Amino acid sequence: MEQEKTPGKEEPRKAEVQPVKKLNRIREFFHNIIIGEFFVRDSFFRNIPYLGYITVLAIIYISNSYYAEKTFRKIETTKKELKELRFQYISSKSDLMFLGKQTEIAKRVKGIGLQETTIPPYKIFYDGDTLNPKNQEED
Repeated sequence: MEQEKTPGKEEPRKAEVQPVKKLNRIREFFHNIIIGEFFVRDSFFRNIPYLGYITVLAIIYISNSYYAEKTFRKIETTKKELKELRFQYISSKSDLMFLGKQTEIAKRVKGIGLQETTIPPYKIFYDGDTLNPKNQEED
């Protein structure tokens, strides 16, 4: 007993109806959330531990990102300080090398009355009773 199809009557397509149902489901879902009906269902209460777990993970994720940014800022400021200290070290070292030259030392001590000696250094020998200075040239 099959029903015969008449050429004038077409069956409605199910594909055309499904998007409307899907749209209605989405509207109904958001409507339930807005009016609060979503929060009184049993499924919501069963998922509270899972929602708590997700919340804790989100808080940890946010705090970790803040910690990483703070650490990155510290590293950058430390790099800048290190660069400044390196420049200061190089300039201090060059100043010290310049001031340590014999000619610079001679210039600075002239003001207090010291002079460079023209006599070469010599050894002093002690034989028990007297001191005998000897030049290196005499040896």
